[in-house]
Amino acid sequence: MAGGWARDGAVNEQIEASIQDELARLKARPKVGESLTHCAECEEEIPEARRVAIPGVKLCIDCQQDRDARFVARGGINRRGSKDSQLK
Repeated sequence: MAGGWARDGAVNEQIEASIQDELARLKARPKVGESLTHCAECEEEIPEARRVAIPGVKLCIDCQQDRDARFVARGGINRRGSKDSQLK
């Protein structure tokens, strides 16, 4: 299957490369439940007591408080349905 000006197989190679890049990124991250020794945002050392109390902690107390205080706008649910469903 040709995709425009791309040679045969180029699309599949690009997909495979994207998958490999994502797998490498995931393998480089700390394991779930494994705490970081330094904050992921400010690089300040996370105290041992916090790492023991909250397994998998990634942020220092100050950065976590800042993140908790941020307003996060969330998209609503379209309860009317799609235009196609209204036409039936």
